[in-house]
Amino acid sequence: MSLHSKAGFADFVTGLPAVTLSEQWESLVAKVGGKVFALVGSLGLGAGHIVFKVPEETFEILTVETGIVQAPYFAKRQWVSVAPGALEDEVVKAYIARSHRIIAGKLTRKARTELGLEAYLAAEA
Repeated sequence: MSLHSKAGFADFVTGLPAVTLSEQWESLVAKVGGKVFALVGSLGLGAGHIVFKVPEETFEILTVETGIVQAPYFAKRQWVSVAPGALEDEVVKAYIARSHRIIAGKLTRKARTELGLEAYLAAEA
């Protein structure tokens, strides 16, 4: 099952801690603590595009690749949209997991504790 399908995307992201899914913006949106960290949909770019947050230096590296652009409707230079086939699924999974950690790390300490994310985030540090 392709990561660029809603079912494949949902299967992967629900394996990350404290994830909720919702349908919005004609996409399947993954959130942690109520904050978006990734989605799969079209966003006007075509079906199956995956959007996730990246650090600035990663943005610079990724957006020179064919099929990867700044995600429309998201903060500039922090969110990318990856077309099906632009990167291998395993690479996209690693970026999605990193996006999850970035967003989870920005939650309040209270929210991280309530969601059971403290140990998960500490393991990365």
